[in-house]
Parts: sequence; C-alpha cells; structure tokens
Amino acid sequence: MPQPPDIADWILQRCRELGFARAGIARAEPTRYEKELRAWLAAGRQGEMTYLKRHEELLVDPARLVPGAKSIICAGDRYWGEGTEGPRDSGAEGRIARYARGEDYHIVMKRRLHVLCDELRDRHPREVFRVCVDTAPLLEREHAQRAGLGAVGKHTLLIERSVGSWLLLGEIVTTLELEPSRPAKPDPCGSCTRCIDACPTGAITPWSVDATKCISYLTIEHRSPVDEHLLPGVGNWIFGCDICQEVCPHNQPTQRSREAEVHEAYVPRRAGFDLLGVLNWTESDRRVVFTRSAMKRSKLAMMKRNALIAAGNTLAKHDEPALRARIEALAEDAKEDAMVRETAAAVLRRLREFKTEQS
Repeated sequence: MPQPPDIADWILQRCRELGFARAGIARAEPTRYEKELRAWLAAGRQGEMTYLKRHEELLVDPARLVPGAKSIICAGDRYWGEGTEGPRDSGAEGRIARYARGEDYHIVMKRRLHVLCDELRDRHPREVFRVCVDTAPLLEREHAQRAGLGAVGKHTLLIERSVGSWLLLGEIVTTLELEPSRPAKPDPCGSCTRCIDACPTGAITPWSVDATKCISYLTIEHRSPVDEHLLPGVGNWIFGCDICQEVCPHNQPTQRSREAEVHEAYVPRRAGFDLLGVLNWTESDRRVVFTRSAMKRSKLAMMKRNALIAAGNTLAKHDEPALRARIEALAEDAKEDAMVRETAAAVLRRLREFKTEQS
C-alpha cells in the first residue's frame, strides 16, 4: 500500500541530514533500455566484466534483485572536481581519477545508507531494505535520473545541471512503496559532442561506451594485458580517467558549483603516483598506500601494468634513464608476474619503433 507523501519527505530530509548532496525516490521499474542493454552485452562491450552478463536479468529488473521491490531511494555524494587539470607532459607521474583521490566511497556511502536503512526498518519492520553502492547489479544512473538527481549524458554519466557530473551514487532498494520524486529532464547534452571528441581511445558514442576501449575500464577492470594499439591513448592514467568529464560544459566552474558541498571524506590525498615508485612496489607497499581507498581493488600486477603503459608514454616525450632501466629490468625478471613482463616488453617494443620513426 502506498505510503503518504510525508514519509518520502522524511526520507529525503534524512538524506540531507546524513550529508548527501542529492537525493530522490524512483519507482522500482524495469529498465526502459532493455533492448539496448542486451545488444551491448551480446556484442561483448562489457569486456572482462563477465558479472554483467551473468547478472543480466537482475540488471533488467530491480524486482529480481530484491523480490517485491517497489521503490529505490537514490542518494548522491559530490566529490571534488573543480577545474580542468589537462594532460601533464612533464614529470613521470601517473594520474588517478578524482573520485579515487579521497576515502573509499563504497564505505563512506554505505555507512550512512545503512543508518537510514536501520531507521526505516524500525518504522517498517515487515519491509525489505537493501543498500547498493556500485557493487550490486543495478542500473543506478537510470534510476537516479528517474529519481530526479540528474540526467544521463552522452558519456553515460549522470549530470546534475547545476553542478555537473562529479557525483557518486548509492541506493536503497526496498519493498516499501513510496511517493516518487519528479524525474530529471532528459538529454542534458543537446548537440554537444565534446566528450566523444576528446576520448583518446574512441570509446564513446552517444549514450554508449565500449568498455573494451575505455581508459577507466582498461586501468581498473581489465585483468590482462592491454592491446598494444590502445597504449598511446591511455596517456599517463594509471587508475581511471576523467577526460570526458573535464571537457563537459556542465563541469566548468561556476559560482554555484564552487559553493556546492563536497563531502569531507573525498578531500584529495593525492592526484597521482610517481611511476618509478609504483614499478618498485611490493604487495605490502600497495596495501599500505591503498588503505581506505577505492583503489585497493586494483591488484599489484595491474598497477604495475598501468604504470608501465604510462611510463612508456612519458618516455616517448622525454627520456628518463632510471625509468627506462626499470622497464627493461621488469621485462627480463622471471620472478615478475607474466602480465607485467609482457607489458614491459610491449612498451619497449613501442619505444624502439617510435625512435625509428623519429630518426
């Protein structure tokens, strides 16, 4: 039975009190893009993210994720994203995506959403409430658009028209039937194609991303060597990528965006890592550095692979003997992970070819 509107108002007020920048409620309806989703998966655009294909039916309908689901409470945290940094051509540093520069958003958001869940269970003990923060098979951006948090742009990210796309999303899927919020107006992009034009690997087409070409996917989700033809496009990114967001008109600084609240947990600790340092990491080093970080999901071999690619792109612009020597050593180190050795060899091969072309 539908709850009176004041229950929904109370939920949204509690979200604000818990520090969320945006909140709204959507009906737990099946996706309106089932045909497109299934075609995307059938074409293998998800790459090695096999869990998406495995949970295809859950993605299609949240009521299969939480049987009897009626509503989805959507909440958003804003993280630091002011200004466009642009590529860094000098210095051997690998960049990390801005959302990963502070504390692990999974923990930060789940902690507060569980507080809200507990309060809702006290009020409605017969209902089911499940917290989801980026790890459950849920099309969170579509539901967030229905809940009024923003609209999905051509780069497939959620854009809140007044403050941009620097948003992290979390949800509570529930059997409690709630008054939905007003959906956001669709298409925040119009004729703009800046994100599509700026993507170095050509991963973006309007409202679709080929994960197998996306730098964020290649540096975070991809668990094997990266195709050599994609290496130059990765640039000096070693965890994630912000290019499509940096060029977006909605993300250019305004008085309103400067005044928008950013959760204190996401204050950046660092913008990147010294590449030679990463190439010398041990597993213990990785664990210490990634304490309370969303980057901890990236294994040591993956970080070294990413650092090797970034190092190769750096060396193509200016030589750094110590960095080159470390790549050569990793290519010959029989004790090193096979993916790391293979990537080091591919980087050295590209550098030799590049030198030949320049002579």
